[in-house]
Parts: sequence; structure tokens; C-alpha cells
Amino acid sequence: MSYLALIAAFVASVLLTPLVKKLAYRVGAVDRPNYRKVHAKIMPRLGGLAIFLAFLIGVLIYRPENDAMIPILIASFIIILTGVLDDMLEISAKSKFLGQTIAAAIVIFFGDIQLASINLPFGGELDFGYLSIPLTLIWIVGITNAINLIDGLDGLAAGVSTIALLTLAAMAFIMNDVFVLMMALILAASSFGFLFYNFHPAKIFMGDTGALFLGFIISVLALLGFKNVTFVSLIIPIIMLGVPISDTFFAIVRRLLNKQPPFQPDKSHLHHRLLSIGFTHRQTVLIIYGIAAMFGLAAIIFSMAKLWGAILLGIILLLVIELFVEVIGLAGSKYRPLLNLVKKK
Repeated sequence: MSYLALIAAFVASVLLTPLVKKLAYRVGAVDRPNYRKVHAKIMPRLGGLAIFLAFLIGVLIYRPENDAMIPILIASFIIILTGVLDDMLEISAKSKFLGQTIAAAIVIFFGDIQLASINLPFGGELDFGYLSIPLTLIWIVGITNAINLIDGLDGLAAGVSTIALLTLAAMAFIMNDVFVLMMALILAASSFGFLFYNFHPAKIFMGDTGALFLGFIISVLALLGFKNVTFVSLIIPIIMLGVPISDTFFAIVRRLLNKQPPFQPDKSHLHHRLLSIGFTHRQTVLIIYGIAAMFGLAAIIFSMAKLWGAILLGIILLLVIELFVEVIGLAGSKYRPLLNLVKKK
């Protein structure tokens, strides 16, 4: 039954995407070119609806026995509704944030999905207490929006999300968590099927419907997979989602350094910087896939390392990220602390 669910999700995504494309044109869910967009013609969005329906078909076939499943599905409907409204009407950021917050609250209170406590590396436990709810909310909303922020090139968000989901599935397999394993694989199959139409040159965009849904489910599955964990293993989902998290973090740094609002849109994200260096659209996407795969592999190695090995790996990874960010100018051309330090020596 599990294999059938994966095959069904993939096939459903491949078959439903052309239908959703026609629907997008009919309801006016289209993406028009502007100074921040890479595409030069009107494109249908709403593709995330095909991913969601394919995921739903896979879940219904698999029939998981988990108390959190119903709250996750109800919250997903709210996320999808929020995304569909934005793809059709371009609703305000406050309205999108409200939809995300309601969805997050449903899984927190009714699905009992919370970051309650962590075991400290040198003994003892840190209980978050009343902070567990706001911390969980920040995580879910943060990752949901991080996936949305990298959705700037054909196939980018879908591919990076698929890699993150496969990494999450591998981690769940290691931890013998069948529910997270199957949910991650079903969503990965749905996302991969959509990539047949979304990879460059794209025939349809996933829109906010897809980016918000993928980000939301990934954030929730990561919490389920690493619930009540050690301090070291808490870092694993952060490494696994290294591309969207680092891109979002350095976007905020860049805007603050330029004295701009931290969440003001710009054209200096990771994919924009790689394009400006001279890489083609397809090359840029494949490079970021490679970076996402590197983060995924690092997360798996990190999970199997001893404490000091994990700390050393974390330090090396941070140094590599920092050097890469400075070389391509992701945080702005003036942000070069590590390179300036090397030059002085």
C-alpha cells in the first residue's frame, strides 16, 4: 500500500498539473512580469494546487494512523486557501500571515506538535515551558515563508523542497519514524511530478499556493521528526533547510545594512546573485540543487556524528556558508568580514 501511495501521488501530480494550468488562466491566477521577475511573459500560477491534491490522494491511499494527521490536513486546507487567494487576488502580507498563523495554531493545539524541550549536550534538559508555543509558531511560519522566498526561478522551490523532503525521509528512516518517512516521500513524489512542468522552461508556476504548502508541511514534519530532541539534533532540520534559511537570513542582513525594511522585496537573493555572476537560468537552478543536496548530506552526517564531531562539522559548515555568501555578495557588496580578515593577514 505504501508503494501504491507514492506512485499514485506522482502520477496524480503529472496528470493534474495541466488541468490546474487551464484553471489558473480561467480564474486569473497568472504571474505578470515586473522588474523583480526573471520571466518575460504572463505565466499561470496556482500549480501548488496540483501538488496538494496529489499529496491528498497519496495520503488517502496510505491511510496513516497518527493523531496529528487530521489537524495537519485541516491546517493544510487553510494554507492552500490562503495561497489560492493570493495567486488570484494578491492579498496583503498581513492576510497571508494571518492564514499561516491560524494553520500553525491548529497543528500546535490540536495536533500537539510543539517544540517542548531539548536535552542539553553536557547533561540536563531545557524545558521551554510557555515559550514552546511561540517558538513553534515562529518555526512553522518562518520555514513556510523561507520556501516562498526562494521561489524565484523555474523549478527552484519545487526542487529544493523535494531534496529537503528526501533528506527528511532519510532521517526518519534512520530514526524508524514511519509516519514522517511516508508523509515526506508522498509529498516528495507530488513535488517531483510537478517538476515535469515547472523545470526550466516552466509551463506553470507553483505560486504561493505551492510554496506556502510545501514550506508548511516541511516545517511540521521536521518538528514531528525531531520532537523532544537533543540540542545537537535540533540543528539537523536547520542544516537540512540550509538554502531557504540562509537565503532568508542574509536577505534580512542585507536589507538592514542598506537601511531598508527587513522584509522589503529585492532582487539580490541567492538565485539573483548567481544569475548576475553569469550563470544561465538552468545552471543557477542546478547549482542551488547541488547546494541543497550538500546541506542534506551534511544533515545526515551530522545526525550520526559524536558530539564534538558534530560541533566541528557545524563550525566548518558555518565558515563555508559565510565565505560563499561574501564571495557572491549575498549580503551586499560591503559585507565582507571574513574576506577582509584574510586580506589583513
